[in-house]
Amino acid sequence: MKSGEPVLYPNKTIAGLVTEYAKEHSASLPEYLLNYHDNVVVNQLGAHMMISTFQGQAMVWIARLIGAKKVLEIGVFHGFSCMVWAHAVGEDGLVTGLESDLEYAAKAVNSFDLYSANNIRIVTGDALTTLSQQVPNPASTLDENDADRKGRQQQQEPYDIVFIDAQKSGYPEYLRTILENPPASAEGDDGSSNKRLLRKGGLIIGDNALRWGGVVNDSQLNTIAHQQRQNFRQRDWENELVKLREFNREMKENPRLEAWLCPLWDGLIMARLKD
Repeated sequence: MKSGEPVLYPNKTIAGLVTEYAKEHSASLPEYLLNYHDNVVVNQLGAHMMISTFQGQAMVWIARLIGAKKVLEIGVFHGFSCMVWAHAVGEDGLVTGLESDLEYAAKAVNSFDLYSANNIRIVTGDALTTLSQQVPNPASTLDENDADRKGRQQQQEPYDIVFIDAQKSGYPEYLRTILENPPASAEGDDGSSNKRLLRKGGLIIGDNALRWGGVVNDSQLNTIAHQQRQNFRQRDWENELVKLREFNREMKENPRLEAWLCPLWDGLIMARLKD
């Protein structure tokens, strides 16, 4: 019987070669996304907070697997992951990004304009406030002559995916806000039109769910996590780990969700909304 543990390669060279092989044998990202990622890595501080291009490939595949046309992202940074989602949903889809940092938001919007990513809108402000404001209102009416009728109609529909990649200590509260609207069964429909943030069968995806493995073990035995924690105030580091453990546990134990935690990258936990 095969072990359930991820395959551990003998050294970084082999691990790197395996990763490149996997990237080459997966659906590629368009050249403009690769170029933009490289630009951020070279020219911007904190580029390590951005998702990798390989993770971007996985996100596009996941979005298209479920036919996603509408994505909500919490935490935009320089906008690379928003642009990945925008590519995944296509020109007729919609990506909404929530960002509290006005400087990051401005840089992201400039990049969207530069690369003609016209299916992204950015909402600034504290995500715990702006998140609840994204719940669609299907009861509102549309003008038949409205030039932006299609875009407005999209905004009336629940999201297919909510991607969380913001302040880690806020993850549990983001999840509670996403789930605070009634399940489809409470409204007597299939979850595609009632006033809820995420549709039935939609995905909640949380990035950095393992935090360099510190969520599991942050002792000196975990040399990577132990090194990274030096970049945080002790209280902040410990609080992040507590909140991430709470978030992961709720994703697994909430009866409305069906979760899978992928140990790749920095941990990517995904949950399907069953109702």
